[in-house]
Amino acid sequence: MSRSSRLVYSTDQGRTCPDCQQPQQQCTCKQNSAIPEGDGIVRISRQTKGRKGKGVTLVEGVLLPADELKALAKQLKKSCGSGGTVKDGVIEIQGDYREQLLSALTKLGYQAKLAGG
Repeated sequence: MSRSSRLVYSTDQGRTCPDCQQPQQQCTCKQNSAIPEGDGIVRISRQTKGRKGKGVTLVEGVLLPADELKALAKQLKKSCGSGGTVKDGVIEIQGDYREQLLSALTKLGYQAKLAGG
């Protein structure tokens, strides 16, 4: 099968992985299982840039696969009582919860520190 004639979307299974041609939920190739590289220190910072003045707390440097990172994000959002998301390996929690996230991540065994001003 040539690259230009691959299946992108099917009404039966939804979006498919470009490498293994499996549905994205069942994908077993390197895209879902890749663990990011880093120094092992989780950095917690606050950012308002590009959000119309609304602040979010960023948790960067967590060395987990994508599915485990989403589970950790869900646990952190629940502990803060706030919303958030995972984008490009970075957990974003709505609001300023730096101190609360620092203590929660330390209790979970991560080496965490506050970053930025």
